[in-house]
Amino acid sequence: MSSSGSLTGSARKRERESPCGICGHYHKYEQGEVCGVCGHRIPETSEKASIQLSAFPSEILPDFLFLGSYDNASRPELLKTQGISRILNTVPSCQNLYKNSFTYHCLLDEKKLPFDDAIQFLEQCEREKARVLVHCMSGKNRSPAIVIAYLMKCNGWRLVQSYQWVKERRPYVELTQAVYQQLLEFEQKLFGSNESSTDLRRVFPTPSAPCFSFGFPKAKGDAVAVPSFNSSGAASIFDRPSNIPPHGFTFGAGQAAERHAYAAVNPSGADLPMDGG
Repeated sequence: MSSSGSLTGSARKRERESPCGICGHYHKYEQGEVCGVCGHRIPETSEKASIQLSAFPSEILPDFLFLGSYDNASRPELLKTQGISRILNTVPSCQNLYKNSFTYHCLLDEKKLPFDDAIQFLEQCEREKARVLVHCMSGKNRSPAIVIAYLMKCNGWRLVQSYQWVKERRPYVELTQAVYQQLLEFEQKLFGSNESSTDLRRVFPTPSAPCFSFGFPKAKGDAVAVPSFNSSGAASIFDRPSNIPPHGFTFGAGQAAERHAYAAVNPSGADLPMDGG
């Protein structure tokens, strides 16, 4: 009994001694458990193809600036084959795994991206002709925003041109609305204005409310008018007709009155259309 318990304890100890090979934290990566420290998880089926294509980070500026994910940053041998020696980590909860092999710079603010701090580090890398990887967890939002801000500041490009440049070289970039707003503010700070709304909408479509059509074709022409309720000029089905005087309650009177009214409206006895047309 004690021997079995000892084996179980040893197995648990070995499990705790084997951190995730990607993020360096202790969680059951292969079993789909999400890391409680940095949020790392096994990719969904739809993401696996993208990850297979992105074993190497995306080269944004030749021989200098690379953009990628935490998975890319955890592959030191692949980074060395690309000559990368410095890493800009945009996610504070992600560990800097190989401090003996790379020079790291980690952004500390999680909500507001410190563009100036990141750009200062990238400018130093450029002056020293060092290749640098900028990464976040998936390489889709925070790290692309840093690279876009760098292009605006150092190349003098506006937001649309910078975003298109990065998107062409890393197609799965997906900026959140909050990060996009920060980039708009940074463009305003650099150039004193934002580009025309037409250019921005062309690149960053405004999110719209979902449309539930249930498979019916969309109506053409003018939009269908919204029915007006509580309108003073519209008659209500609950209004009492003004030409019918009040009277006492009599059993069967309603049916008799209905027959008389029908005969007065339709003396021929023919069927009346339901829609009035």
